Amino acid sequence: MMRASAALALACILACGTTHAQESRLQTSVALPSTSLTFATTYLAADLGLFDDAGLQVKVLDINGVGAPNSVISGAVDFTLTTGSTFSRAAVKGQRLLIIANMIDRPQMEVVLKRSVAEQGGFDPRKPVEERGKLLKGKTIAVDGVFTNLHAWLQLVARKAGLDPEKDLKVTPLPAANMLAAMMAGTVDGFSSSQPWTTMATRDKSGIVLASSFLGDAPEIVPFAYSVLATRPEVCEKRQPVCSAMAKAYVEAARILREEPVRATLTLARRFPDIPQDVLNQAVETIRRSTPEVPAATVEGLQNSETFNIRSGVLKAEDTLKNFDGLFTTKYVQ
Repeated sequence: MMRASAALALACILACGTTHAQESRLQTSVALPSTSLTFATTYLAADLGLFDDAGLQVKVLDINGVGAPNSVISGAVDFTLTTGSTFSRAAVKGQRLLIIANMIDRPQMEVVLKRSVAEQGGFDPRKPVEERGKLLKGKTIAVDGVFTNLHAWLQLVARKAGLDPEKDLKVTPLPAANMLAAMMAGTVDGFSSSQPWTTMATRDKSGIVLASSFLGDAPEIVPFAYSVLATRPEVCEKRQPVCSAMAKAYVEAARILREEPVRATLTLARRFPDIPQDVLNQAVETIRRSTPEVPAATVEGLQNSETFNIRSGVLKAEDTLKNFDGLFTTKYVQ
């Protein structure tokens, strides 16, 4: 009886200690706009306990497309991972957020066409993107959401080819994980997405990459603020320990991704169990090579994000930001 009482007391102490530890952590949330390896550092921070190590309890939310940054602007969520171009478009409208880190400094956007559609159009990978892009005319292309970065990439490729994105092609919103199946079924002719979904399409030769920002089809936008960790300015003003702890967790996640790719890949495999190992390896390597040693936003990266907005046609030159004062800080990641 005494042993049973002692065991019960110990269990109570441990449970109470765990509850107290959880309650003492700083509470916050982060919204992701899609399921993609673009957000590898978020998955690593959550799955490797890096948020916990930083003293945080973080709720990770999937809110599709521009709904993710909008949820932060509205105050429903504290942080989001978004692109510099989406961030800039919001800032131009007066919806100003604060960037505290940039996790990827090379754009990861690619347009895939169904192989049979591409071959019928005479696709030649040796031709410049200005010629390859002409194959988009009359096609139906899936995007993760209207007016998202990947939609803008599709528009940029079309415009490089002399097409009118509004008249010469049709877009249909789909979750990234459903795009390949839709292309195979003939519902769409292709899609604009990122890793690992684009690699999945080329692995089984069902699709071809028509245009890739990562492979140099838009050198004018490199470097790029491609995956910025952003929040409302008042979050860091009123809850600075939260911003410091979030940055700490993301910096460590970036270090693991860069320096421990095997550990990172094994962890990410649990998030993407249906992705073949060779596809995952290639996708993680692409993201790893695009993860800066110091994940800080830069003026050049943000300026190139603005260039992307202008050349894709989502913003007019006169409507872009004149400067980035007060829109980013590097103090949390240095």
